[in-house]
Amino acid sequence: MDASALSDDLSDYDVISDPGRRSLESSVADLMLTPASEPPPAQEAYDKFATIRLTANDIQTNTRLSLGLGANRDNRTRRIYVDGAYDGFNAGHALQLRQAKLAFPSVHLVCGVFSDDLCETYGTPTTVPHLERCEVLRHCRWVDEVLPDAPWQINEEFLQSRHIDYIVVDEGIRLKGYDAMKRIGKVILTKRTMGLTVVSPTPAAPNAPPTPELATPKSPPTRPLASEDTPEPLVEF
Repeated sequence: MDASALSDDLSDYDVISDPGRRSLESSVADLMLTPASEPPPAQEAYDKFATIRLTANDIQTNTRLSLGLGANRDNRTRRIYVDGAYDGFNAGHALQLRQAKLAFPSVHLVCGVFSDDLCETYGTPTTVPHLERCEVLRHCRWVDEVLPDAPWQINEEFLQSRHIDYIVVDEGIRLKGYDAMKRIGKVILTKRTMGLTVVSPTPAAPNAPPTPELATPKSPPTRPLASEDTPEPLVEF
């Protein structure tokens, strides 16, 4: 075998001398490519949520349509990024992450989580602390990496610094910087999960009414003695 040809074939995995081209995680994943697995959904959930019924092939077809790609057999691992507050993590969040993870045959999914301060700054205060929201994402089967210091706006510099190939956005959602990312072919649109239960924050308990002051009891009015009530005079003996 030609040594130069061997060198060219493996150059894509040379993350030590050329770390900017590929991530170590992506390269290892390419060498150990295994399909994602999941337990079967409950029949009621399967019937209710259309996004559960999406197969890996459906999702990858949608990815190619989003990116304008033709059919290909390239199993190279892609680094895909998705972000959010994930306050009150629900089935809609999980099903979007599933679509992101199955967007290509091999995906390293990076999930960014907005900090409490960032959410407060942009008018979307959270009810669950940042640390706990990150921990929930860390235990999701589809997530490979959690980025706790996620920026509010994504730009090309961020993608390059994190070696991100594509970002994922739900259909119908417009984010700041979205148009710029779409122009350079970096946006994968995922199907929104409809029919989710909307849970409103629990309202604060109303203040208890003040304890009423006890009124000073009034003395009963003096009733004049009736004639029959008049005592008889004492008689001295």
